[in-house]
Amino acid sequence: MNESETVVVTGFGPFRQFLVNPSWTAAQGLKLVGLGERIDVYTKEVAVSYFKTQQIIAEIWQTLKPKFAVHLGIARGSRVVILEQTGKNSGYKDRDMCGFCPESHCCVEGAQEKLDSVVNMRAVAKHFKQAGMDVIYSRDAGRYLCDFAYYCSLYHGQGRAALIHVPSSGSLASADRLVLLLQSIIQSMLGQLEDPSQTT
Repeated sequence: MNESETVVVTGFGPFRQFLVNPSWTAAQGLKLVGLGERIDVYTKEVAVSYFKTQQIIAEIWQTLKPKFAVHLGIARGSRVVILEQTGKNSGYKDRDMCGFCPESHCCVEGAQEKLDSVVNMRAVAKHFKQAGMDVIYSRDAGRYLCDFAYYCSLYHGQGRAALIHVPSSGSLASADRLVLLLQSIIQSMLGQLEDPSQTT
């Protein structure tokens, strides 16, 4: 049990007005602060491209075989941290930064429509909300690159993934505050993986 385990944290690359995507800044911050003893944090920037996202996520699970993967995305106009429960397989019609969208409009052809994280996001959000933090729970990740990455990761990782939408405005948009809150949230998720009774 003394061996270290890998947790992957991804953030997205430049997107519209965000020349440096806050989700990638937060991922880099998490690498610096860490997630506790015996946890190796591996960070990866994901381009806002369906093809590259699909490639990178599959590669992460096949080569690194992480304990858990956390995908960070930006929620434009939001002032809160949003924990997403569900990834959706179809309905991807908005074009990516390369002007492309999947021909079949889905992540994995023939796979089920919805996949849920093994982590109970409602329980995690409730815990932080009760502590006065601006953290909410959602079952609709928006059917763009964040949702797409999440579904691919849930599919390859048998549900051992999380999607966290980070705010683009408000006090939590400050990288320092955000990183420390994300650190606590992810540690809570990892605790739930170790002890599922923590979901209540």
